Amino acid sequence: PLGLKESVLPTQRSGLSNAGGNFFMAGVGFSFIFSWLLMLLVLLIFVLGGNIYMLICESWRSQRLFQLVDTPGVIPGLNLSELLGQEGGTANFSELYRQCQRDTALWQTLHLDQRVSLDKLFNISQYKADISMAFEKVNITLSPISLLSQRQRDLLLNASRDGQPPNFTHTLEQLHQNVTQGSLLDLAAELEQLAGKAGANVEEDLRADAHNLTELDKEMQMGLSGPLQSLKENIHSVLSGAAQLKTQTKAALDNANETQEFLDREMANLIKNATWAFLEELLDFFETYISWAKSRLTGDVARCKPVAQTLDNVEAITCDYILDSLNAFWFSLGWCTLFLLPSIILAVRLAKFYRRMDIADVY
Repeated sequence: PLGLKESVLPTQRSGLSNAGGNFFMAGVGFSFIFSWLLMLLVLLIFVLGGNIYMLICESWRSQRLFQLVDTPGVIPGLNLSELLGQEGGTANFSELYRQCQRDTALWQTLHLDQRVSLDKLFNISQYKADISMAFEKVNITLSPISLLSQRQRDLLLNASRDGQPPNFTHTLEQLHQNVTQGSLLDLAAELEQLAGKAGANVEEDLRADAHNLTELDKEMQMGLSGPLQSLKENIHSVLSGAAQLKTQTKAALDNANETQEFLDREMANLIKNATWAFLEELLDFFETYISWAKSRLTGDVARCKPVAQTLDNVEAITCDYILDSLNAFWFSLGWCTLFLLPSIILAVRLAKFYRRMDIADVY
């Protein structure tokens, strides 16, 4: 447009305008020469990208691709059940993919229980019989256990005999009598009687002595009654305890004899039973651990969700990034090819208004 001037005759157009017209015609020539290559490129990319997108991406999203792969005979020699060792099984890729999306363990996904029986492999009951037989053959020998030696028994018997108190009968009889051999009150009464018969000088002395004897009797009764009563109680307590000492000593020796006989007779069995109870507890621990291991192995170990995620990522990269870009490329080239026809027409029509003409068209 810069070299085009309306007032200039077609035969006198400038070189810039003539070059523009020549470029228009060169574009038409190049379009006719190379457009078939562009068309062929669009066709190849369209066939490649479009068909791959429909066969893989759309089939993957609608799960028809797995159904096609699972169809017997589509892939010669491919039998998923035989590859997984499932005799008579009906394993297929669709089911494996769905289970992996649910993050199922490989043990359940691949049905490994049909190949390996965990119940049989981890069954420890078969070893219990061997353990029991081996345990029954065990002979437990213990060194003799002596609770009381003969010397200790003799010491206990001698102590029970030596602990017997003397005869307190005479002592108790004396304690029930007065502290003095005679009664001080009787003696004081006799002195009072003598004082009445005696003279004036002796009467006062006798009455004083009688009074002193009465006071002395009171002091003795008040000072000695408590200790005497306590002494009586202590003597009775000693007699009662001494009577029980002999019985208790005999009972203790009898219990020691019974315990000794029980230990000699049942000690080996007690140890054996306690040991067997301990073994059973250990076996229970093993069974609990095995049950935990089986649950972990079948439900938690080797979850296959990463496999499904990897396939989904491959599908996303292939379809969303590579094939979408490829399809956008052929789509753009297709529109360019489509616009070649109107561009050729426009270029031919415009070229006459830019090129320098040999003969001017005058109307």
